[in-house]
Amino acid sequence: MVFKCPFVALAEDWYSFTMDNDLFVGDDNGYSNGFYFSWINSGTGENQFAPQLMVRPLLWSLDSIASLATVNSSTIGQTMITPSDITVEVPDEDELPYTGLLFYNSTYLSVHKGFADSLGTTIGVVGPASGAEAAQDLVHSIIDSQDPKGWDTQLDNELVFEFSRGRVWRSWVSANEGFDILLDSEARLGTLLSSVELGITFRYGDGLARSYPTLLLSSSRITNPIAVNQGWYIYANIKGGYIFNQIFADGNTYEKSRSIDYDPENIGIGLGFSYAWHDLAITFAINDSSIIEDKSKEQLQDLSRYGTFTISWNH
Repeated sequence: MVFKCPFVALAEDWYSFTMDNDLFVGDDNGYSNGFYFSWINSGTGENQFAPQLMVRPLLWSLDSIASLATVNSSTIGQTMITPSDITVEVPDEDELPYTGLLFYNSTYLSVHKGFADSLGTTIGVVGPASGAEAAQDLVHSIIDSQDPKGWDTQLDNELVFEFSRGRVWRSWVSANEGFDILLDSEARLGTLLSSVELGITFRYGDGLARSYPTLLLSSSRITNPIAVNQGWYIYANIKGGYIFNQIFADGNTYEKSRSIDYDPENIGIGLGFSYAWHDLAITFAINDSSIIEDKSKEQLQDLSRYGTFTISWNH
């Protein structure tokens, strides 16, 4: 079997646009909306890329094994979180706080035969400076949805950051290479989110060997796993982890703000499909990252259940 790195088989420069919205799952609260635009460079052999500046402090965590391919991904994104009833000017204290996030993420992938590593750094701002209120007003006016009235209660302005380190293993492949199983792990540390997570993904389709490292991009909420080089697949995954802090539920880090209590243990599931043809690739998925039944189930469901769509194209 000849190994091919994702993206390199098609072109060295790729762009990706991802939209998340709870309307995809028939609701309009909690994780209300997110837009992410990425540009991706990849290379093999002598044309491999060096890590970008923001992830270099994490290079010590990589193995000394030479990479078969490397990928640099840069993303600008905006996320907006709202409580269950957006028609109320002052939501109940036990509701998710209004939160806007504007961020920049740099992710580096080091690809090997059978596994791939990721390093990621995110910097951003929450609060009015994120522009989330104006963005949601615009989106809701376009789709003729209810006007969100509680943005005056959103979290205060705060600079946030997050470092991440992940790995995915292609642990099992069927004889005809049409089915595989991926194992992945990731740790995050920062004021945006601190957590540890383990996952398993089942895929069925074509061209699976070329696309498995893209699972590491989806863990940063900047894109979705994608098929490449005329490939396609359907997938299902389950993830479990522990959350130490997350600003969307805990509120501002250094001052008193709205927040909710939640169970730090979490189990999530995802279902999706991806299809690539010519210079394009699309992915659609439904995710629920908190399926544990506990006292905070309803609030966390608002935060964690959403649909997501990605389109990628080479340039």
